[in-house]
Amino acid sequence: MATNLSHYRASQPLQFERRDEPRYRVYLSRVTVKNRGTLREGELYDLSIYGCRIACSARYRDEEQVRLTLFGHAPVEAKVVWCADGYIGCRFVTPIKSQTVRALTLGIG
Repeated sequence: MATNLSHYRASQPLQFERRDEPRYRVYLSRVTVKNRGTLREGELYDLSIYGCRIACSARYRDEEQVRLTLFGHAPVEAKVVWCADGYIGCRFVTPIKSQTVRALTLGIG
């Protein structure tokens, strides 16, 4: 005879998102990555005030310091958090302004 105690409760799926701020899809995608004097072009894939993901063919090491120029905005210092499958994930040393994120995600930057 089954009781209520023998029934299991459905659980919610685990959340793997560990970012403090949501990432937004970017419509203006040109980005320049500068590292040790070498400039490379990439495509900005998504963006938050704390970091971004860039499609870039170059390989970078974790914790490597880079300078990003996001579609003509002032350069931003960042650290590479990960690099895999043609993408790099960067965390900005100083968070960028929410107005900059808004301009880039709305395509008015």
